[in-house]
Amino acid sequence: MVMTKEEIGEKLKAARISCGMTQQEVANKIGRKQPIIGHWETGYSQPDANTLFTLCDIFGTTVDEVFGFKKDRPFISTKDKSLLDKYHLLDPLSQSHVDCVLDWEVERSSQLLNASKQIDQMEKQLRTMPLIKRLWAYYGKNAAAGKAVELTDIMAGTLEAPLNDINKNADYTIGVSGDSMEPTYFDGDIVYVQKVTEINTGEIGIFQKEGCIYIKEIGQKGLISHNSKYSPMEDDGVVICMGKVIGKVEGDYVLKK
Repeated sequence: MVMTKEEIGEKLKAARISCGMTQQEVANKIGRKQPIIGHWETGYSQPDANTLFTLCDIFGTTVDEVFGFKKDRPFISTKDKSLLDKYHLLDPLSQSHVDCVLDWEVERSSQLLNASKQIDQMEKQLRTMPLIKRLWAYYGKNAAAGKAVELTDIMAGTLEAPLNDINKNADYTIGVSGDSMEPTYFDGDIVYVQKVTEINTGEIGIFQKEGCIYIKEIGQKGLISHNSKYSPMEDDGVVICMGKVIGKVEGDYVLKK
């Protein structure tokens, strides 16, 4: 693309104004008088090629950018240009060190990006996978919290729920009756129970005593309610542990008779 002197002058003027410089300031930078700058900008005359490159450098741009010779050229920010300038000030050995670090960081970033993409893909696959469900025996609202319930015909049906980290070790489910374990468990809650014959002090379990079922915490000398209005239940040697409570049934579940 061939430009006239007037077109070149207009481009130079626009670049000078864009960077906020006066003709006199430009003249001082290149060691020329102010009128010659005006002559270049009006097209009366034009600078030689070397001066043209010098002017563009003063204006913080390039000949390609000013005159549109390469419109598809990637934009180089002031920060990028500063880094390049520093790089070119290094000796060959130092440049090779920088090259090694850059290559290593590019490879590391690429690996992290690929790993992130793989994780995103796996999460999408997991979200679209059907939930694995399981059935547990459901013994109705029979874990007494405040009153005893006779152990007669307590099998109420089954409970179906998605398998998760909480219920994966559960053997059956049972409903809470009463308020003695509030605020940990409320009347009507359903809990997952793992069949064990002994639990540790401080753990909550399902217990049988004198033909009745209770949900309590095991203490040093007996069974404890979390509701302070209920006194501890002494262990007189006839308490049977029917399992450890491992969590509350929450989320989507279905009770079937």
